[in-house]
Amino acid sequence: MRSSRTMMRAGVSLAATLPLLAGALALSIPTASADTAHGRHALQGTKPTWATTSADRGATADSSKVSARVYLAGRDAQGLTDYAQAVSDPQSASYGKYLSPKQVQARFGSSPEQVKQVSAWLKSAGLTVTGTNQHYVSVTGDVAAAEKAFSTQLHNYRKGSHTYRAPAGTASAPQALQNAVLTVVGLDSAPHVVKHDDTLPPPDAVFRNAGPFSSYYGSNTDKKLPSAYGSKAPYAIKGYTGKQLRAAYGAGDKTGKGVTVAITDAYASPYIAQDAAKYAGLNGDKGYKKGQLSQVLPADYTKIEECGAAGWYGEETLDVEAVHAVAPDSNIVYVGGASCYDDDLLDSLSKVVDNHLADIVSNSWGDVEANQTPALAAAYDQVFQTGAVEGIGFYFSSGDDGDQVANTGVKQVDTPANSAWVTAVGGTSLAVGKGDKYTFETGWGTEKANLSDDGKSWTGFPGPFTSGAGGGTSATVAQPFYQRGVVPNSLAKANGSKAMRTVPDIAAVADPNTGFLVGQTQTLPDGTLGYDQYRIGGTSLAAPVIAGVQALAQQARHGIPIGFANPSIYSRYGTPLYHDVTDHPLGQGQGLAVVRNDFANGVDASGGLLTSLRTLGQDSSLKAVVGYDDVTGVGSPARGYVSSFSKR
Repeated sequence: MRSSRTMMRAGVSLAATLPLLAGALALSIPTASADTAHGRHALQGTKPTWATTSADRGATADSSKVSARVYLAGRDAQGLTDYAQAVSDPQSASYGKYLSPKQVQARFGSSPEQVKQVSAWLKSAGLTVTGTNQHYVSVTGDVAAAEKAFSTQLHNYRKGSHTYRAPAGTASAPQALQNAVLTVVGLDSAPHVVKHDDTLPPPDAVFRNAGPFSSYYGSNTDKKLPSAYGSKAPYAIKGYTGKQLRAAYGAGDKTGKGVTVAITDAYASPYIAQDAAKYAGLNGDKGYKKGQLSQVLPADYTKIEECGAAGWYGEETLDVEAVHAVAPDSNIVYVGGASCYDDDLLDSLSKVVDNHLADIVSNSWGDVEANQTPALAAAYDQVFQTGAVEGIGFYFSSGDDGDQVANTGVKQVDTPANSAWVTAVGGTSLAVGKGDKYTFETGWGTEKANLSDDGKSWTGFPGPFTSGAGGGTSATVAQPFYQRGVVPNSLAKANGSKAMRTVPDIAAVADPNTGFLVGQTQTLPDGTLGYDQYRIGGTSLAAPVIAGVQALAQQARHGIPIGFANPSIYSRYGTPLYHDVTDHPLGQGQGLAVVRNDFANGVDASGGLLTSLRTLGQDSSLKAVVGYDDVTGVGSPARGYVSSFSKR
């Protein structure tokens, strides 16, 4: 997710630590340390881990161009961290005593003098300042000037099958600026991108689900198909709607009235208003009032082909329709990034915080932790901490590739979901029965077995792992205070003797086989544009669903912001306010599955049908068990969760 790296839309699917006060959050983000012998202030974490001696391919040409951002530490970086915890902790005397953006800037933000001093330093090295704001100073220039400014050589390094530029040593700033500079990003040229982990077709080609379907879990079963786990598996549902999700997660009479939810993604769908309105009308949701859905967009978009801009339209559509389905009276503001690169998405998040556009922010994008640099983590955490001080909570999808071994060969978590300052949302397979009754949930993890040619068995049953909720133990972020005593040491210390941040925190429906019905303008088979509906899932669904539930809870709290929610979420652990989700809700050893049909060509039956069995609750090496687990966190919201916030 790094400054020159693009981010991926995370979670849509078809199928050196800062010393804090006692009890404070401990975060593995870079700290600026003094190097007094050389009159420099080291910016730890600015040399990527992949820039090793063995990968070194020599010095980068002095004439090569560099674009970078120098993030500003503000007036009181440690004070920001401390207050962000205090204002979020129900046990603190400062709990809920939020500050306005103006108050935050005056107390913790960068001063005009800091911006002036940092700009002067960079210019004196021969770099050109291309922009300044309260968060950073952006610069461009040649390698020679960058090396002079940051007192480190830039070399070329082999990373996988590519060669990228990176600092040969830790970058630094003048000692006199130690209180002004947080970090620098952009000295390495590896692509810092994010993604949404989906197999969502772009809106330029229609996608349709093949039936038969179940209208609710278990409503339609073909007795002629082979058995699985001792019984006949029902067909996958057509796609849950708001009525079913609100019932499953205990919405009651709350609708999110008076609460604003922000959604950040890259780019923006040109059809979102009409698609959202049509979807609501067709699926029993309240219509949108004037101004209820708004957008804050950049002046221009960049890297359109590289990021697959059109593919992000479906992400925005899912997020908007899911939030509205769960919290139909909440206001929704969509804040689009100019690209899928970290810098642009950071700008979107900063817009929400600088202008307090919302109290709840849903984010369905991310990347694997191994691709994150400590420098970028520091920039993200500064935004999240600032949001916490203002009473803003950030919710991030945990990813769609389970423990990531099948995807990257290494067990790891996703980021920014790994941040100790966000709520990481995991995924479940949800069974809503007749009469919108909550029946059960498993952790989301799918194994797929195709129907044999003779139709008498499931080939290779239960089949290989295809997708599942992201989770696990961070290798870089220390365990935050709110997880102590809840997350078992078997998970927190999975990577060594030190307890680390474990993901996720909470969960909701994500399995695309028990997913959500979404409506979107796409290109139809005859080449015309038209609205169509299909079932979708992923933790890109779970994140906006939880954001919607939190909007209901904030309404129950008489509109008082919940802010950074993790301390409150964990304080409710072990109570009936959560569904304690396990992989075997019907008993240990009792497997569960659904039958799914897909059009071979993704559109209609002319290319044939593909029938498969999709097993539930088999998430790579991750397991949903009694108590906290690394698939579903503390569980999913149950009846009473929303109303419990009225008592605090």
